[in-house]
Amino acid sequence: MTEPVDTGSSYRLAVSAEMVFVDLPFEDRVRRIADAGFEVEIWDWTKKDIAALAKTGATFSSMTGYITGTLADLDGAAELLRTAEQSLRVAEELDCPRLNVHGTGLDDKGLPVIPSAAVTPNMWLTAAKTLTRLAELGERAGRVFTLENLNTAVDHPGTPFAKAADTLALIEAVDNPHLRLNLDLYHAQIGEGNLVQLIERALPYVGEIQVADVPGRCEPGTGEISYPAVAAALDRLGYTGVVGLEGWAADEPETALDRFRGAFTVSR
Repeated sequence: MTEPVDTGSSYRLAVSAEMVFVDLPFEDRVRRIADAGFEVEIWDWTKKDIAALAKTGATFSSMTGYITGTLADLDGAAELLRTAEQSLRVAEELDCPRLNVHGTGLDDKGLPVIPSAAVTPNMWLTAAKTLTRLAELGERAGRVFTLENLNTAVDHPGTPFAKAADTLALIEAVDNPHLRLNLDLYHAQIGEGNLVQLIERALPYVGEIQVADVPGRCEPGTGEISYPAVAAALDRLGYTGVVGLEGWAADEPETALDRFRGAFTVSR
């Protein structure tokens, strides 16, 4: 078994198989990532051979936790919860601890299936109730659902509950350890900035941290974010979870993984 990446800190590193080694069959992407010592993240499980993925021996860190549905309307919430139960069964097959959801369902271009120009008080209330039920599903299954912040300026216009401040408010309102924040720092840099301060504020509610650089959504070191400073902050704060690369490879995939590893290796 390949030794996990040694970061010099207590957190672990994962890589999205959706965004690197994209010229390879999916199971081969998973093996390449795992062989390099990283945990593996996947998105839509309905288009994948789950039995084949389980046989790769990879450690799966995160997967999409629903197929269709939304948080803030009753019919959409019922659909989200129904497909979340299906996702939990797949998570058990892969022994995947975290399942990711968004403020609303996203289409294949990352656009919201129900865009919202404004989020009403009733939408906030419905979303909190939906997430409470989602956390209860996770608790029964021994899994954690994570709610991801997104940016609306570049990638996901019209998505409700998009900012980290929004997702954090919902998670605090639900107050269940089986619902946590997937703090995506790429999206947060575009939408809010002040990343170290955001990490300090959100860390007690974080289930995972995802990263990519800005602009371009490629690996750390290709844009404006000082990821070594982020790594130092996570180390200082004693973060013990996963940092996942959800970014494209600017050059060769192996180079992207090396840059990611280097940015999050803490020197003593």
